[in-house]
Amino acid sequence: MAKYILKRVLIALIVLFGITIIDFAIMSLIGNPIEMMSGGPKVSDAMLARRAESMGLDKPVIVQYFNWLAAVLHGDFGYSYTDYLPVSGKIASHLGPTLILTVSALILSLIIAVSGGIYSATHTHKTSDYVVVTLSFLGQSIPGFFLALVLIYIFAVKLGWLPSNGMRQLGTAGTAVDIRYLIMPCITLAVSMAGRNIRYIRSAMLEILNRDYLRTAEARGIGQRRVIWKHAFKNALIPILTVIGMEIPGLFGGSIIIEQVFSWPGLGLLTMNAVLTRDYPVIMAVCLLSAVVVLAANLVTDILYAVVDPTVRLGGKGAV
Repeated sequence: MAKYILKRVLIALIVLFGITIIDFAIMSLIGNPIEMMSGGPKVSDAMLARRAESMGLDKPVIVQYFNWLAAVLHGDFGYSYTDYLPVSGKIASHLGPTLILTVSALILSLIIAVSGGIYSATHTHKTSDYVVVTLSFLGQSIPGFFLALVLIYIFAVKLGWLPSNGMRQLGTAGTAVDIRYLIMPCITLAVSMAGRNIRYIRSAMLEILNRDYLRTAEARGIGQRRVIWKHAFKNALIPILTVIGMEIPGLFGGSIIIEQVFSWPGLGLLTMNAVLTRDYPVIMAVCLLSAVVVLAANLVTDILYAVVDPTVRLGGKGAV
């Protein structure tokens, strides 16, 4: 197991290094913040040159990258170009709300997907099965921003039941999240994920339920509930774990738009503001954090394969 984990970690580090190179190269093609400062009547070329020198933007891109990488390896993510605050502090202050939103959405989507997928698989070709599958397609096909606007219009504008922005009432002391502010963004993120996952879980369960040993177990008098949850669901966990691992990148990507719509003070809102102002240090820090989360999720998923399925060999030629 230790050898297997070490191998996966080394591969993840190589991939992470490549991701940072690609991210930095893309940003260099877009332009730098100095270009946004030019053109004003009170801004001279000399002032722009001094500003570029102080920010390290007067050097070649490859030099800028390695300077940034060296600083990151020492735990220094630099300072924001917009408010000159430490990037690490800004990331830390926005990370909590994003984790609350994404973890809540992931849990809600799994509850809906697992229960809906198993119910659909055990009632195949019945009206209830068609209803669940249709709803899953509908949930997957509705754009997140459109669903967010619909929920805001119904529950905030028309009914006035839920607030439409922020994560707690303005002027409220403390950092706790008001559950009423979490409901709509959480549902918006969860609906799309649940719509995709219901069909995956349904297919995995159908494949397991059609195997001879499960039909034999049910014919011998073992209760259907025990057959489903103790035998079928356990053997269907590997494809389900794959689905869960695939959802992590989607959560971070989808939260950017959803946080913008609901003014949720997380990494998504911070990222959008950084992109609009070309705040390189913040963008690179968010990209790095997202890449680490995605690679860590893949690593954990691979390890869970071995826990769920003991036949998976972790060493030698049969390693996965």
